[in-house]
Amino acid sequence: MRKIFEVSDMCRSFIPAFLTSLRGLRDLFFPRKCVVCGRVLAAGEQDLCPHCRDELPLTYQWDIVQNAAFERLARRFEPEAAAALFFFRQQSDFRKIIYAIKYGGRPDLGRRMGQLLGEKLKGSRQFRDIQAVVPVPLHPLRRWKRGYNQAEAIARGIAAALDLPVETALLRRSRYTKTQTRLRGTAKTRNVADAFRLDASRSVQLQSDGVRHLLLVDDVLTSGSTLAACAAPLRAAGFRISCATLAFAG
Repeated sequence: MRKIFEVSDMCRSFIPAFLTSLRGLRDLFFPRKCVVCGRVLAAGEQDLCPHCRDELPLTYQWDIVQNAAFERLARRFEPEAAAALFFFRQQSDFRKIIYAIKYGGRPDLGRRMGQLLGEKLKGSRQFRDIQAVVPVPLHPLRRWKRGYNQAEAIARGIAAALDLPVETALLRRSRYTKTQTRLRGTAKTRNVADAFRLDASRSVQLQSDGVRHLLLVDDVLTSGSTLAACAAPLRAAGFRISCATLAFAG
């Protein structure tokens, strides 16, 4: 019996070294690169190189009550709070983070960036009584084409940092809409008007459990029309809504 335990201990000590060797081989033949600048990442670095991580254009909106994200959404509805992690600008290489998450098959990057945002929200008084995280839903056809919902990946990272549940059944997209990135002005609002439906039974269950304050999550805050369209049925059901996105365009 003692020999069995000794072999077991040897296996436990061998596995981490073996996995480290495998990662080393992977990085040798398929080097991991910074999402932003393309620099080859060193061992222990993930997603962003130290320079790009230090230069990430943070908004610090989680520390400001009347911030630009809140004011943009307040023109459409009354959020409890709102914040984005970093500024999104077309001329900036940091836009590649969003493109990789949304179009590059990187839900893992979405979760890790979401966790970074969640750590910021965790220290904010504005978001202290959030009770559940709700990602902006994708239409089933678009989710099938993409393979995942980028907003859900971000939401799961935020929820992990805040130790909260993710509610994916509460809200659904009831009709297929054009991508918002190709629309301007009032066309964005018309495109998503009445595009989201509440699951009444799940709503009743959550409220019976005492859940009142939800964090609505998307990838980028541009006009705010998508978040407003999602918030409408949730607020009509009696929920308080705060919003968080990875990026703020403007």
